[in-house]
Amino acid sequence: MSVESIQAGKQLPNIAPEIKNHENRPSKPRQPELTAILVAVTAIFAIFLVIPMVIVLAKSFQTGDGAATMSNYAAILARPEFLTSVLNSLKVAAAAALVAMLLAFLLAYAVNCTNLPPKFKKAIALLTQVPMLLPTITYGFAIIYSFGKEGLITKLFGHQLFDIYGFNGLLIGYVIYTLPTCFLLINNSFQFVDKKFIIVSHIMGDSHLKTFFVTTVRPLIGTMCVAFIQSFFLSFTDYGIPTSVGGTYDVLAMTLFNQMLGSIPNFNRGAVIAVFMLIPSIISIILMTILERYSIRYSKVSQIDLPEGKKRDLFCAIASVVVLVCVLSVFAVILLIPFVEMWPFKLNFTLSHITGVFADSELTAVFTNSLYVAVMTAILGCLFAYAAALVTSRSKLPAAAKRFVDSISSIINTVPGMVLGIAFLFTFSGTPMQNTFWILIIANMIHYFATPYQMMKDSLSKMNASWETTAKLMGDSWFKTIVRVVTPNAWPTVLQVFGYYFVNAMVTISAVVFLTGAKTQVITTKISALQHLAKFDDIFTLSLLILVTNLVVKGLIALATRKKPIKAKATEAAAATVKQGARKSAEQIAAGSFALPPINPRSHGRNVVTGIASGVVAAILVAFGFGAFSGTAAASQQVVIYTNADDEAVAAFEHALDNNGYKGKYIMQSFGTSELGGKMLAEGRSLEADMLTMSSYYVDSAEQRNHMFSDLTDVKSKLLGTNENTKAPKYRSPTTAQEGAIFYNTEAIKQAGVPVPTSFKDLADPKYKGLISVPDMEGSSTGWLMVQAIVGAYGTGDEGKQILTDIYKNAGPHLEQSGSGPLKSVRSGEVAVGFGLRHQAAADKKKGLPIDYVDPTEGNYSLTESVAVLDKGAKTNPMAQKMAGVIIDQGRKELLETYPTPLYQGEQEPANGSKYPKTFDKPLTVDLLQQHQDFSEACKRAAKEG
Repeated sequence: MSVESIQAGKQLPNIAPEIKNHENRPSKPRQPELTAILVAVTAIFAIFLVIPMVIVLAKSFQTGDGAATMSNYAAILARPEFLTSVLNSLKVAAAAALVAMLLAFLLAYAVNCTNLPPKFKKAIALLTQVPMLLPTITYGFAIIYSFGKEGLITKLFGHQLFDIYGFNGLLIGYVIYTLPTCFLLINNSFQFVDKKFIIVSHIMGDSHLKTFFVTTVRPLIGTMCVAFIQSFFLSFTDYGIPTSVGGTYDVLAMTLFNQMLGSIPNFNRGAVIAVFMLIPSIISIILMTILERYSIRYSKVSQIDLPEGKKRDLFCAIASVVVLVCVLSVFAVILLIPFVEMWPFKLNFTLSHITGVFADSELTAVFTNSLYVAVMTAILGCLFAYAAALVTSRSKLPAAAKRFVDSISSIINTVPGMVLGIAFLFTFSGTPMQNTFWILIIANMIHYFATPYQMMKDSLSKMNASWETTAKLMGDSWFKTIVRVVTPNAWPTVLQVFGYYFVNAMVTISAVVFLTGAKTQVITTKISALQHLAKFDDIFTLSLLILVTNLVVKGLIALATRKKPIKAKATEAAAATVKQGARKSAEQIAAGSFALPPINPRSHGRNVVTGIASGVVAAILVAFGFGAFSGTAAASQQVVIYTNADDEAVAAFEHALDNNGYKGKYIMQSFGTSELGGKMLAEGRSLEADMLTMSSYYVDSAEQRNHMFSDLTDVKSKLLGTNENTKAPKYRSPTTAQEGAIFYNTEAIKQAGVPVPTSFKDLADPKYKGLISVPDMEGSSTGWLMVQAIVGAYGTGDEGKQILTDIYKNAGPHLEQSGSGPLKSVRSGEVAVGFGLRHQAAADKKKGLPIDYVDPTEGNYSLTESVAVLDKGAKTNPMAQKMAGVIIDQGRKELLETYPTPLYQGEQEPANGSKYPKTFDKPLTVDLLQQHQDFSEACKRAAKEG
């Protein structure tokens, strides 16, 4: 018998009775190694997925007083926009998944089934994966800066090609986002399609179309459907792209985002939406089970030359180039803007943005953190996905066990990263994992498990199923077979999985935004903070840094895959083993005494003991890692300060502290308002921070829910004056007041031919339709400033409702979920007029941008931000209250230069103060915010219906 026959898994002739009797035994083969792996995989899923999601499910039934009712479900289902967002999500996600899957198949076909030059094929494979090297939070910005009214591609064509907001923008973003994942899945399966059947089909006289469907599409139909499902759920659960280009096209992910990270976070109702987003997982599990029937396994894959097809090759080459140009052109601005002084107003070449990144020590530390998290995620993720795939594709364990792992993989696809992050936050707050790198690494491993697992499973299942059996007959252990035979043949896929985990860990934000601490910040969470500060030049610069890093890693992986030094040696060793075994088997068959080698109980015992010992060692290492990489500042006794403040306020805080003897005694960590608010409400006294500065109503909400702040009465050296909206409670003291104003692009408003508006009533005029951008107060508290002014001047009756409704009509798709969104749109020339924070517009004007602002005649209403100290009992840092007093006493003078609203007795309004400062006639509480939000929602519905 030949080696090829044994490799192909053919039945040995003249098998001795001993083997027949052995095969006829009712008991199944014992596989202790795979059983141990299954137990470990199950335990990891139970701890880091099942338990956290059960907690989220429990939260969906809880009310504010802790009771378990269906009121949250009733409240969500009663909202008319909920069903609309569900249908919209289904439509755009399905359309994007179909397009992405078809484009990925085209590109993979060009790589695997044509006679195009090898370097051209490699270029296609590498360039297709470029989008996954960038964080999705920048996708929307890239689309706007490319196809918007003042976008790069728009300028090249001389006019805007299409409307980028709503369905169109989401479709483009989702297709670009999910194309690399689809390509990796399909391209990986292509490597295990036996191309000799293409030759056979041609010889038999089949038509080109029949040959294509029978020999190429048919073997891949299962993988293509899996790619569709993967793409669908990636699109269905993404919120980064809708944030920028979703417009008025509501999708479920944004509804979830607003519930969990909006101006009034409601984790319980957010958990309800998360549960609804998990429902499709049941359908996906059924589909995955059905698709298994269409999987084709070849005993051997032939490496042959494909028949000539010049028309086929030309078509695939042109189509591939067109697809890649369309996809990659969107990201051209990322390569351009970091080297431009200020797009699109100052196009002078500069390196200041790049040098500024490397000159920032905080940013350097954040980048180092990202690299560490990405590398560890890739290493551990590879091992985890490989282990799970071995259970389902290379074992004879019960079918139920295999279905369990497949089902978990399907469920993970449907769990939004934001929900997983919140679930980890609820589950691990107060544990040793809180604020460690390990919680970030594990969150990434779980979040991105599905695609690496499917890649490994496809690779392992396509291999000859008899390798382990043959090796066992030769006396080799299971572990040795996996290391010497299976792994070398799966090595290209292992490297691809490593790259997939690495780049996704570098670009993710949704799963880790709630989990980072003062010393465990990663680069994407920094980008999120910069978004709230409207620093889009810095965002593109950091995105470029991420792109370069990921390109280097992918390039190294491609180089290692091309050389394949390990695979060649391993294949030779495997061939020698099989050859030697074949000779031995032939001799035994000839002698009529072929029998399985006797089972050595001691050997199996040693394997089990070794596995247990390895697990203990791993546990010790993990425990050590919890302490070594915790990232907290407790050991150094530094005061950890969390803040949502702008750069100007942070600088004032630091100057006050440094000038009063506290330099080096604190760590200042910036967050977006929503992210910090979520951490405050969820973690309570377990929050890493010793002190924080935050929006006052958020502080009040956190104190009401968690009772987490200390009394500041003894450290307040000044009494609140009459200029404060209401007397601040004893646990916080105001630091700044954020005022709203109308701002405009001086160039764009000239081109539009409309006058500069001076009031909110002006913004309701139909002549501003399509020319304004305002924040939605459901997603951003900045929008509350506008609603306060309208309600204060016109009430909530017919007049006030009509004005706000008309403003929403005029804004159309430019009703932004972020407070900095309107300024972004005005800067980029997408609109001429916007409403937002006054000091941000003033800063742009000071920089020389064509931005100016006016104070609305209805009044410049304001929201205060306050300093508060966490009450951690015996663990309370004694320096925190002293530093809070310094910020209040010594920081106000510098703060008034940027935020010119007096808050304390004796303070005088600066020359740059607003013209119409006003305070609302009621205390700014969460209840009032909810009332105004309900008023705003009614106006939004009226605007859509109108």
